[in-house]
Amino acid sequence: MGDAHRIGVVGLGVISRAYLDTLVGHHAVRITAVADLDASRSAAVAAEFPGVRALTVEELLSSPDVDTVLNLTVPAAHAEIALGAVGHGKNVYGEKPLAAGFPDGHAVLEAAARAGVGVGCAPDTVLGTGIQTARAAVEAGSIGRPLFASAVMVTPGHERWHPHPDFYYAAGGGPLLDMGPYYLTSLVHLLGPVRAVIGAAGRLRTERVIGSGPRAGERIPVEVDSHVSGVLEHVNGALTTITTSFDGVAATAAPIEVHGDAGTLAVPDPNHFDGEVRLFELGGTQWRTLPPSAGYAEGARGVGLLDFIAADGQRSPRANGDLALHVLETMSALLRSSAEGRRIELTTSAEPPVAVPLTAAEVWRGADARRAA
Repeated sequence: MGDAHRIGVVGLGVISRAYLDTLVGHHAVRITAVADLDASRSAAVAAEFPGVRALTVEELLSSPDVDTVLNLTVPAAHAEIALGAVGHGKNVYGEKPLAAGFPDGHAVLEAAARAGVGVGCAPDTVLGTGIQTARAAVEAGSIGRPLFASAVMVTPGHERWHPHPDFYYAAGGGPLLDMGPYYLTSLVHLLGPVRAVIGAAGRLRTERVIGSGPRAGERIPVEVDSHVSGVLEHVNGALTTITTSFDGVAATAAPIEVHGDAGTLAVPDPNHFDGEVRLFELGGTQWRTLPPSAGYAEGARGVGLLDFIAADGQRSPRANGDLALHVLETMSALLRSSAEGRRIELTTSAEPPVAVPLTAAEVWRGADARRAA
């Protein structure tokens, strides 16, 4: 355990449990400290795991026992915590989005470059067998030349199940910044980076009602657009239409479809690690399910952090800061395009990271993380 990479976790909300389930006890990492604005929450989590200290946020960011800060705070705090970690010479891996706004995300990467530390960012669901098998099919020519894609995410809103959903409707939230990273990161894996966007957005409700937990029935304000649609122009010429909405109830469309001149690929929900990848070939009569051929099998939150650590200078981490910044700019540009009524060209780009070979769960979960690199 002495050589394990030391992780300090900042932010112990709902998503932290999924990360802890993956990371605690893993051979490659050791959770050394946790911090949260609620000190009692930090103490409770630390008490569960021997050797884990409950610290204040500043104590954790400056702790000599932390190599990488796992930033699981609300989106509005992502940049502040990331910059604090970088300022203390630590790597940072955060939940999506990289920051609540593009300028803040850009500042994080610039600071990290000056400090010589690494930045990683969710989503890591795209490293599972669902998106990676779809990517392998596209790269193998199964649909011929990719021409266009569609991406659709429709839900009534997270206030139905989340006990404290306020941040979903505040700066850094909304359906695009919350759920868009899953879809846009997947689209970069499948079709490459985005060159320009055209967006349209709306906000038809000014408040939402919390549906569960101790605050059930409480009304919260909606401060961001709750429905965003747009068109992405990819560098390779392909076009994607995207819709993300907290205003609908359900949709029959596949989460992502990629259309080529020789076939169509139905891609599973990028918010999950696995799922059925289906192919309909030109001249065929029915959809065909493709067996998993790439990706981290039985993936779970935190596999992207393990991949980030395993890269170890040999390659760029797959859930890397450059990709997260490009996705953040794409989302920011869609919102800006809606507000200004014009096409926006992007200033960033990011090549798809190295594809993930089919990697058994027992390899990435418990063996030396470098074996899954």
